[in-house]
Amino acid sequence: MFDIRAIRETPDLFRKAWNRRKPGLGDATVSRILELDTAWRAATTDKQDAESARNTNSKLIGQAKAKKDEAEAARLMALVADAKTIIEDAGKAEDGARKALDDLLMSLPNLPLDEVPEGADEHGNVEKSRWGKPNLINNPKDHADLGEALKVPSGFSMMDFEAAARMSGARFVALRGQLARMERALANLMLDIQTTEHGYQETSVPLLVRDQALVGTGQLPKFEEDLFRTTLEHFLIPTSEVPLTNLVREQILEASQLPLRFTAHTPCFRSEAGSAGRDTKGMIRQHQFYKVELVSIVAGEAEGLAELDRMTACAEEVLKRLELPFRRMLLCTGDMGAGARKTYDLEVWLPSQNTYREISSCSYCGDFQARRMDARFRPEPKAKTEFVHTLNGSGLAVGRTLVAVLENYQNADGSILVPQALRPYMGGVEVIR
Repeated sequence: MFDIRAIRETPDLFRKAWNRRKPGLGDATVSRILELDTAWRAATTDKQDAESARNTNSKLIGQAKAKKDEAEAARLMALVADAKTIIEDAGKAEDGARKALDDLLMSLPNLPLDEVPEGADEHGNVEKSRWGKPNLINNPKDHADLGEALKVPSGFSMMDFEAAARMSGARFVALRGQLARMERALANLMLDIQTTEHGYQETSVPLLVRDQALVGTGQLPKFEEDLFRTTLEHFLIPTSEVPLTNLVREQILEASQLPLRFTAHTPCFRSEAGSAGRDTKGMIRQHQFYKVELVSIVAGEAEGLAELDRMTACAEEVLKRLELPFRRMLLCTGDMGAGARKTYDLEVWLPSQNTYREISSCSYCGDFQARRMDARFRPEPKAKTEFVHTLNGSGLAVGRTLVAVLENYQNADGSILVPQALRPYMGGVEVIR
């Protein structure tokens, strides 16, 4: 949601910002917002004036009857009846305009910061830095071919898409043996780095949430088609950003409690409704995957932007420990998520694709989510409350990290060298054959 008073007082600021998201969006949107706002305020005034007239005339009816002035009493009663009709009609108009206004405000993306580059899609993103040198591998195999060729002693593939498809359909995988262990090892490495070195609090969260939790973080109402809904009015979480951020829902925090930093390792569930034909092979884009999420709750924009740099560096540290080449990208206005004001993507090198692919996205959301959740803090004792600012990021997507390890650490014979940082979590195993 957005502050309607701010839009009313500085419409050009909002018009310009939304136009940067999509040409023309701000022009049409701000005009419609102001139109609905005017209608809502006019209906509210009409209702309040009619309520005042009804109350005043109701008192005068008693006085007229006490004086036995039946004509005056009848006139006042007619005015009261008219006022009741106006109150009812104006109330309907008020509710209708307010609902239309709220629905519109709920559907709009966040305002990008001025420093975010303008662009229509990923081609407008700006590379900010690189780490490591891409591995030059002769005729590299992709992770799916590598994983399917690796066998457990019983002869089954360690990465089994066919078995998963028989029970669940496309975009699922079953991992066995050392690959299943590596998936668990990666998550443990990520959690240990973030909790013991970077100050994130490990949290176990619900995987099922009600719609208001998703409204709070911005997935609803706009992105419902990307979600899995149960028959009991719950949704499976698309990311643990949802429950982690909603931990401060409807809370008033003290400034001394901030910043709050949470992390969780959970499965994530996405319908991938808009990705038909994209990454259909392998583990890049699946309906169910694991991710270690990072969420921060801070006091304001200055703190939020500093936290964004810190959070992104925390995610980068995992890639550095695994010695995986990556680059940091500043996303443009057209490629940034709807709830973000500024986003950095981390893209890891995949030899089979001869390119970098997204493995983490870290976003500063300002007070966009906090307004929807009514999450506030008190800058100092007895001071007026303000909305907190929120951030979220992947630290990292576990499946995509597994993909990157398989491809970057592959040997000519199809075996996989285990990264040094993972070996303590793999019982000392150095090579997966």
